[in-house]
Amino acid sequence: MKALVACKRVIDYAVKIRVRPDGKGVQKDGVKHSINPFDEIAIEEAIRWREQGKVKEVIAVSCGDEKAPDILKTVLAMGADRAIHFADPEELTPLAVAKILSKIVVKEKADVVMLGKQAIDDDSGQVGQFLGGLLGWPQACFASKCEWTDKEGVMRVTREVDGGLETISVRFPAIITVDLRLNEPRYATLQNIMKAKSKPLAKIGLVDLGLTRDDIKPDYIVTKVEPPKQRQGGIILSSVDELVAKLKPVLKE
Repeated sequence: MKALVACKRVIDYAVKIRVRPDGKGVQKDGVKHSINPFDEIAIEEAIRWREQGKVKEVIAVSCGDEKAPDILKTVLAMGADRAIHFADPEELTPLAVAKILSKIVVKEKADVVMLGKQAIDDDSGQVGQFLGGLLGWPQACFASKCEWTDKEGVMRVTREVDGGLETISVRFPAIITVDLRLNEPRYATLQNIMKAKSKPLAKIGLVDLGLTRDDIKPDYIVTKVEPPKQRQGGIILSSVDELVAKLKPVLKE
């Protein structure tokens, strides 16, 4: 059984996001980037499956510019067997990423695709669902617990929903998008960081997957990005009567 894990390079969660002067996006130059936290959990889970003997190979994939391999090196140091970098300088939409991944899945003959339920930069949470639709595979989204069953090729997945928790059974091949509560990712040791330098990291492009620029052209355009409005400071009132006096005009509106 082969596991393919999608990873995205995003602005680090600790960095304060700033909107570009032209209002077309956020400032990415000169700020710290790291692997999307949800994808890091997906990698950890896939590595644990391999350690348990359930998976034979863990392949990490990232789509992006020449800086995307930075996170792939981290993933290889965590324990992934090899990595694939789909090199493209353009900003890729969730649907475009799903199309790219679907081609890689078929090419690599993967049995399960794992990825974070969302990326912390755009919070779209769409790639896993798009990929399931393109491949015709079942999906187990927002997974907070994964358990192997006695039935071959069947996994029990507990997923987080609005009303609480839902447990489903999914048969491979399948798509699994993971939540933060699934596990706690390991830290890469110095020894594994050195070993990662000798692991395969392939670079591919549109031609290698039989795709054209039209196949992954954006299906939407971001016209404006605005920072959230700053909250106004509150005031301290000395009595209930003063509070009532302040609320009356608001309630009348």
